[in-house]
Amino acid sequence: MTGLANGRSEVLVELRSVEAWRGGATILRDVSLTVRAGEIYGLIGPNGAGKTTTLAVVVGLLAPTAGGARTLGLDPLGQAEAVRARTGVMPERGGFYDWMSAFQYLAFFARLYGFDPPLVEIGERLAHVGLSAPPDQPIGTLSHGMRQRLGLARALINDPSLLVLDEPTGGLDPRGRREVHELLLTLSHKCGIGILMSTHILDDAERLCDRIGIIAGGVTVAEGAVPELAKMGRDLEAPEQGGGDRYRLRLADRGMQSASKRLPAGVSVLDGEGDWWTVALASEHPPEMVWRELMSLGWPIREIQRLDSRSTNSNLERLYLELTKHTERQRAA
Repeated sequence: MTGLANGRSEVLVELRSVEAWRGGATILRDVSLTVRAGEIYGLIGPNGAGKTTTLAVVVGLLAPTAGGARTLGLDPLGQAEAVRARTGVMPERGGFYDWMSAFQYLAFFARLYGFDPPLVEIGERLAHVGLSAPPDQPIGTLSHGMRQRLGLARALINDPSLLVLDEPTGGLDPRGRREVHELLLTLSHKCGIGILMSTHILDDAERLCDRIGIIAGGVTVAEGAVPELAKMGRDLEAPEQGGGDRYRLRLADRGMQSASKRLPAGVSVLDGEGDWWTVALASEHPPEMVWRELMSLGWPIREIQRLDSRSTNSNLERLYLELTKHTERQRAA
């Protein structure tokens, strides 16, 4: 399967200026994206930006109130049955029956698609996503990471042309994340499956995605190939931020509004979202001394990551933080 039609990669998803209401509120205001066969498209943005709502529009669970939506060349709401027959979906949470075994669960979903695979094929499909569980082990006893793998196996049970994944690596350890990365890359680049995935993990976006859409406040604020967006992020670097090193700090709590006002000399806060804050250190200040000073001032630091200003991931983060900072400040107000 190549995903090519008339010399060009087939368009599997196309949203144009989509607006959507949910729960009486406007969630999507102007969202556009295009996903082609054989590529991985990453949808990134802050919590509440509209990522999951966008996925709901793509698979026909929510009708747009304005704009256009086509999935597999079809109306995802009006032709929902045809769309779902060729689409695999992995939601962020739920959808498991804890009393079933993984084997029973996959067999159940296979029957919903009209076929009844033998037990050996079910085992092969579970092994394909790196899940090895006894045939009679209840899902309720599986770890979160194992359940993530089972959700991916469920999404693949109908051999789809399009995968729609909401946070597919959530809860996986580093080895598990890498294994899922390799599987998704194989599915897209070798099997021609188009993948639309939302993620909070910029490392996932950089490693996996051919193109990325950044969404903030229900609006697509940037879309393009990863190298293009990384260049945009690199061009945003302010001269006063370029002389020292930049770090991401994971904090033990979110109550940093007061602590962030207490800073040692040579330290500046570039941005913050949830547990993660980005800071810049002047080159003449030893990092080890700065961390001790910050902790003495009340910063509950739990993890420190140095950012390479030349890396794609660092530049993507810079662009992401710049384009979403107004939305985050509005949410915090």
